[in-house]
Amino acid sequence: MPHYVAIIEDAGPDYAVGVWFPDLPGCTSAGDDIDEALRNAPEALELYAEGLKSDGQELPRPRTLTELRADPEVADDLKSYMVALVELPVRAHAAE
Repeated sequence: MPHYVAIIEDAGPDYAVGVWFPDLPGCTSAGDDIDEALRNAPEALELYAEGLKSDGQELPRPRTLTELRADPEVADDLKSYMVALVELPVRAHAAE
């Protein structure tokens, strides 16, 4: 099953924790804390995959961390924020 690199932005206790995926423009998740944001992230991936499928598009291949570090648009974020791997839920993957 594919795993996508997620970047976790925690702006402090007064703000939601955001999660976004460099390989999936517009695919985001959030939560009141890091754990909640990461629990919500697979659902965000699933909804994103379903949206692409309904538009007749394919889900992009997840890049490796090494590939992302070589991308100047992502490299600084990888240095500044926490990173996690989030698995695409089985149901969304089976729909491909």
